[in-house]
Amino acid sequence: SATVGRSIIGAGDEIRGEVTGSVLGSGVVVGEGAIIRDSIIMKDTYIGKGTYIEKSIIAENCKIGENCKIGVGEYAESKLNPKVYAFDLVTIGSDSEIPDNVEIGKNTAIHGVTADADYQNGRLESGCYIVKEGESA
Repeated sequence: SATVGRSIIGAGDEIRGEVTGSVLGSGVVVGEGAIIRDSIIMKDTYIGKGTYIEKSIIAENCKIGENCKIGVGEYAESKLNPKVYAFDLVTIGSDSEIPDNVEIGKNTAIHGVTADADYQNGRLESGCYIVKEGESA
């Protein structure tokens, strides 16, 4: 069942999971059993079933797979830009895609359509980043 606490929810959102302390833009879909905590999800982004998201900023038009764990694991400083990618946040750029069943650490940045092959053992370690060819973070 859907629960929403201390959050701002946009027009036309479909919440089938749990949203706490977060801001969701319009047209966001939160799949069944997904949990979103202390995050900002911009408009027209889809969050798959059973996915857990914490302390993340996810831009518009993203597709996040099922059963992902985002914003988890040990602390590590960003290798991309420690001044920008900090405070344990996960930053996912607009029009990005995350495949099912991946784990994404803290202070990470992702931009572009990613696939299983982009994640070593299904993980993006804390402090690491994936910026696809022709994209800029």
